[in-house]
Amino acid sequence: MPTDVFTSRKKSIIALAAAALVGAAGAGAITSHALLQERAQTVANASATGPNGTAAPLNTAPSSGNAATPATVTLPDFSRITEQRGPGVVNISVTGTVKTSGNGSPFPGMDPDDPVFQFFKRFGGIPQQQGPRDQTVRGQGSGFIVSSDGVILTNAHVVQDAKDVTVKLPDRREYKAKVVGTDPKTDVAVIKIDAKDLPYLPLGNTRDLKVGEWVLAIGAPFGFENTVTAGVVSAKGRSLPDDSFVPFIQTDVAVNPGNSGGPLFNARGEVVGINSQIYSRTGGYQGVSFAIPIEVATKVRDQILKSGKASHARLGVVIQEVNQAFADSFKLDKPEGALVSSIEKGGPADQAGLKVGDVIRKVNGQAIVASGDLPALVGQSTPGDKITLEVWRDGKQQELSARLGDASDKAAKLASADTSAEQGRLGLALRPLQPQERRDAGVDAGLMIEDTDGPAELAGLHPGDVLVAINGTPVKSVDQVRGLIDKSGKSVALLIQRDGQKIFVPVRLG
Repeated sequence: MPTDVFTSRKKSIIALAAAALVGAAGAGAITSHALLQERAQTVANASATGPNGTAAPLNTAPSSGNAATPATVTLPDFSRITEQRGPGVVNISVTGTVKTSGNGSPFPGMDPDDPVFQFFKRFGGIPQQQGPRDQTVRGQGSGFIVSSDGVILTNAHVVQDAKDVTVKLPDRREYKAKVVGTDPKTDVAVIKIDAKDLPYLPLGNTRDLKVGEWVLAIGAPFGFENTVTAGVVSAKGRSLPDDSFVPFIQTDVAVNPGNSGGPLFNARGEVVGINSQIYSRTGGYQGVSFAIPIEVATKVRDQILKSGKASHARLGVVIQEVNQAFADSFKLDKPEGALVSSIEKGGPADQAGLKVGDVIRKVNGQAIVASGDLPALVGQSTPGDKITLEVWRDGKQQELSARLGDASDKAAKLASADTSAEQGRLGLALRPLQPQERRDAGVDAGLMIEDTDGPAELAGLHPGDVLVAINGTPVKSVDQVRGLIDKSGKSVALLIQRDGQKIFVPVRLG
């Protein structure tokens, strides 16, 4: 599905199916050391023998006695990390107001058309409430101190629209906090309390963080302050549909409402992330949690402390995932990269010479595997930065340079597509565009799709779509289309314009 790269974000209903990503604005349950020891020993037992039954090396503590003594796995000392770092983790309480529409009902949630409501209304049992009114709302979250003078990092959604913010320290002292700035694009916020000589947390990095490594969270799930949960890093660099600027750390650490904004520690007691979201069908923890990398958070913090706001770079393209059908169509060796389906006119990508149909494979030498890698990389850059793009065009590799714009300057349009593909021939009835149709579509060339059948219909094409290009080659006649299809392999990538937006749709020819 196309992704708006570096401007506005779009809700996704495809990537998450029936599940929801929800902010974790509370604390979690305490995981016992015995349970963690059991988990680690299970891993050790599974790794004790190789595929042929031979002993495999383990990262274990030295054992005393003879060599036949079974090795034991040494866990991080979670109690020591908690004792040393816990004083720097805070509980955040917020109070705000929201507008509610006055429907004349003093019974919240009751439909005015409900017969019971109408009965009491007619016989004078209900005091009337007219017009919208302010309703007080309260919430809780977590945060952590990053400087001795009271600078605190948390999630933007924790303090969003807050009228009053109260920070409670582990020693039970409470302070009114000022929201210095928020960045909804990364969900990072900076708040400040008027205090000195506070315990603050050391920051680590995610470059050295490994998948499978132990991590620890401290926060206030469901309001239970100073709750400690532990688990492992499940994945790095995860791209979520609504958070294209953040390459999330995925963990199996128990995170629940109230944990939002709390720190994620590595086994050395360094903060490597801010717990932010969970993947859940119930609204509670189900084994999948996401944290914002600390490098993203510190960059936002520095910008907010300097100017009161954060800025993000923009390339000015709309991209799509490269699946196997697209890889076959563009003669790529593997389905990796970000397929450019639209370019903002006059934007950074346009000025750099990027074209629709290009596949961006690297940025500054860093590989783009999934399309979501691109917005995360570019979004963390600074407007005005110059980047080097390695692109795949016409079966060859090319290198382009682009100077990035500011994501806040202009909101790019989003495109969507059904990229299913089936076997068979193309299945399109085409005709040339009339002059007025060409002007309305804003294209120099293209063919109107009159009817669809077979693979084209199954791929999601509709009558009224405009076929603009095949495998990146602009089309001007039906004969040209036949020639391009004859020369194509097992699939083709059709560039379609629909409702003013261009999208690539792969069609497998079989």
